[in-house]
Amino acid sequence: MGNIRFDIIIDYLPLFIKGTLLTLGFTIAGISLGLILGLIIGLGKMSDKSFIRFPFVWYINFFRGTPFLVQILLMHFAIVPLFMAPANPIVSAIIALALNSAAYISEIFRAGIQSIDKGQTEAARSLGMTHAQAMRHVILPQAIKRMIPPLGNEFITLLKETSLAAIIAAPELMYWGRVAGSQYMRVWEPYIFVSLIYLVLTLSLTYLMDRIERRLKTE
Repeated sequence: MGNIRFDIIIDYLPLFIKGTLLTLGFTIAGISLGLILGLIIGLGKMSDKSFIRFPFVWYINFFRGTPFLVQILLMHFAIVPLFMAPANPIVSAIIALALNSAAYISEIFRAGIQSIDKGQTEAARSLGMTHAQAMRHVILPQAIKRMIPPLGNEFITLLKETSLAAIIAAPELMYWGRVAGSQYMRVWEPYIFVSLIYLVLTLSLTYLMDRIERRLKTE
C-alpha cells in the first residue's frame, strides 16, 4: 500500500463534494418519484380486475427480479436514446432509480394498506365516504405510520444504489472516486474516502428515520 497520499483527497475534494450533492439529488429525486409511482402501482396491484392488476404485477416482478445494473444500462443505452440523443446520464439515472424504487415502494404501500383492519374501510363507507375518500382520510394516514421503517430502509438502499450510476458516467460520488483512482493509479485513498462519505450519509439517514419513527409512535 505504501504511504497514504492525502493530496489525492485534497485535489479531488471539490469534485467529491459535487458528487455527494448529486448523489443526494439522485436519491431524493428517485424516492420522490418512486413514492408517487409506487402508490399508483400498489393500488393497481390490489385491484379486483385482473386486466388492471396483471400489468402492475409484472412490473413489480421485473424490477424486483432483475439487477439494478441491468436496468440502468437498459435505460441509458436502449430506452432514453429513443427520446433524447445523446442520452443524458443524469436523466437516465434518475428514471432508472425512480422505476426501480417504485417497484419496492409499491409493495410497502400494499402491505401497509392491507395491514389496516377492513372494518376501518367499512366504517368510513357507512359514514358516506367514497372508497377514494376512505383511502385518503382513514386508511392511508394509519398505514403511513407502519410504512415509515420499510420506507426508510428503501431510502438508504436507494442511496447506495446511486453508486451504480457511475457505470454510465453520471458524475456522482462513485464516479469521481473512479476518476481519481484512474488518474493517480491508486485505489486505496479515493475508494476509502468515498466509502466513508457513503457511511456518513447512511448513518445520518438511519438516525433521521429512527427519530421520525420514534416521534410517530408517541403521537
